[in-house]
Formats: sequence, C-alpha cells, structure tokens
Amino acid sequence: MTSARTATPSTARAINDRLALNLLLEQGPLTATELRDLTGLSRPTVADLLERLQRTGLVALVGERGEQRRGPNARLYGLAASRAHIAAFDVRSGGVSLVVADLAGRTLATAEVPVEGGGTPGTAAAVTATLLETAQGVGVERLHTVAVGAPGLVDPATGRLRSTGKLPAWHAELHAALTELPGTEVILENEVNLAGRAEHRIGAARDRDTFVLMWLGHSVGAAVILDGRLRRGASGGTGEICFLPVPGTVGLPSADGCEGGFHGLVGSAAICALAREHGLPADPAGDAPAAEAAVRAALDAGEAGGRFLDELAERIAIGAAGVCVVLDPGCVVLGGETGRAGGAALAGRVERRLARLSPLSTEVRAGTAGGGAVLAGAVLIAGDAVRRDLFGEP
Repeated sequence: MTSARTATPSTARAINDRLALNLLLEQGPLTATELRDLTGLSRPTVADLLERLQRTGLVALVGERGEQRRGPNARLYGLAASRAHIAAFDVRSGGVSLVVADLAGRTLATAEVPVEGGGTPGTAAAVTATLLETAQGVGVERLHTVAVGAPGLVDPATGRLRSTGKLPAWHAELHAALTELPGTEVILENEVNLAGRAEHRIGAARDRDTFVLMWLGHSVGAAVILDGRLRRGASGGTGEICFLPVPGTVGLPSADGCEGGFHGLVGSAAICALAREHGLPADPAGDAPAAEAAVRAALDAGEAGGRFLDELAERIAIGAAGVCVVLDPGCVVLGGETGRAGGAALAGRVERRLARLSPLSTEVRAGTAGGGAVLAGAVLIAGDAVRRDLFGEP
C-alpha cells in the first residue's frame, strides 16, 4: 500500500476519498467535524474531499445534526446511495429469489419466481424480465452489478457454471441472459460460497479469518475461508464435501453422483429417513423444509428427539472431521436449513463428537446469517464490485 508520505497528491486524494466514503457507508451520515475526528485529516483536506465527492455525485448534504447549533458544523453528509444499484439472485432448482438494492446495500425490492419441473426454454428470459420489472418498479433503470448464487462449480478461469449433478439447463441460460443487460457487470458464484461470505461479514464468523461453513440443506457443501480469503480450488470445487467418502453410506460416491458420499448421511432425504426411524414426523419426499421441520420437532420431543439429534450430530461430525484434519480451520459453522434449525443445541453436540474424532481443537457454531444467507452474500459481493468501480478501491 502506498504510504501517505510517498503518495503523489492525486494518490493521496484517492486514498482520502475512499476512507471517507467507507466511513459514510459503514456509519451513515456524518458531519465534517466527525469525519475529521474519525480520519485524522485536517479541516481543509476534509472540506476539499467533501466538495469533490459532492461534485461526483457520491456524497450529498442530507440534513443537520440536531443537537448542534445550526451552521456549517452541523451539516450532515451522507453517501448518495442512489448513485448505483445492484441486484442479487439465489438460484435453486425450484425457482429464484432476487433482491434489488442500493449502493449502501439497502433492500429496495424483492421478488420470487417459482419454476415448475425442470423449467422451459423461456425460463431464463422470464426470470430476467422479472428482475427488470422489479427494478423499474422502484425507479431503477440500470443495474450496475448483478451477483448470482447458484449450485454447481464456477470455473475460476472462465467464470462459467459447471454442474456436479443434474442441474436444470436454465441455470446456465440465466447467467447468459443477464450478461446481455447493457452496462451491467454479472458475477456468478457458488451459492454456498456466498453463504460463507455472509457468515464471515455479518454472521457467526465475523471474528474469524479462518473457518469452514458446512451447508446442510437439500444439498450438502462447504465454503472454505482461510486467512480471510475464500478458497475455490483449481476447478472451483473446493467445498464439494457431498462427494466425501465416509463410513455409514450404502456405497461410494462417483463422478456422476454423490449419494454414496457425505450427502448420503446428512442430505435432507437422509435426515428425514433418520427422523422417521426415531418416530419423528418427516415428509417422505425428503425435501429441505421437511428436514428442517424434523430437526425443529426433535428439539421439542424430549428423549426421542435427543437420540435423533445425537445420531445426526455423529453423522455431521464424521464429515467435519474429514475437513478439519486436512484444513485445521479451528471453527466450523453449521449453515443451511438443517444447521439453522438445529441452532446451538446441534452445534454443541457436533463439537463434542468432533473432539473425539480429531486431535485438533475445533469450535462448532450455528450459523446466524439466516435463511437469506445466499442473497446476503450476493448483495455483499455486488456491493464490493460497485465500490471497486466508484470508490476506486483496489
């Protein structure tokens, strides 16, 4: 990083501008005096940068600080959140959830687009049209960046989506359709990686630079954050723990299917089957909501529920041990529908069983980014992209 002493005047201005903009983003409107106190910059420097940022349309005068006397020192400056807009997608086999947000990440509108069966040749176009209608409904004519979270591998070299199973064709077609939007950057990312980013920035792992998010839902996966960086691997496959060979399954996984892997122990269908063995209600189709409901029911079911949770924790710990002895993350976060439903009670059980399987000390936490973790992560990375462009961040 260029130091203040060796920076050219233009570089120093850019650094100061980014510092002020990030403070306004994180803390909301501030007075010039508050900006001086927070940045350590001189009065003339702050006055110059505020004037400069107002000319660019990134900062606006938004009011006065009520407890101060009226005048220049009371003026409040805020980030012009309408300067750019973003959108985020959570793409599943059964449909899409989307959010339109402003530069500050505030939600302006949401929409759900259900998709029946495997979709049709027009599904991607219909989803894109819904995005545009949703954005225009709140006065947004152009989206600066769209971030898409989808299951599958995102090739680090090409940015293209590659399936590890049988994903609907419209998933890849949606990405292609979005790239046709004029003046819009499109970012494609694995959905579990986005959930991991959300847990890192706003969720259970805010105090950790190294951790693994284990996603336990209809599908099973992981996001690996090491030294503050998301790790994707050579082909984008880091975290595909559904294929991890483990004891207790009916066979071994293959290149074409993960049923014999860790997915066969803790995927939603397996959890529903386990719940029925313990006399707990579970939908025979084994979808994610049913698995989530089974875990929640177990928490209220006394001794029978406790036995179910103990056995589920044993299964989760087997996969967690395989991850931990290789990566030694020190912390595992349980996310997805099952992890969220089990909360601290399930996380504590997994931690105790993991301690018996591995010599490495590992804390297990319940995810706190919530059911919208994928969308939250997509909003975060879209916002990062906007700031790199508008704030000049590296």
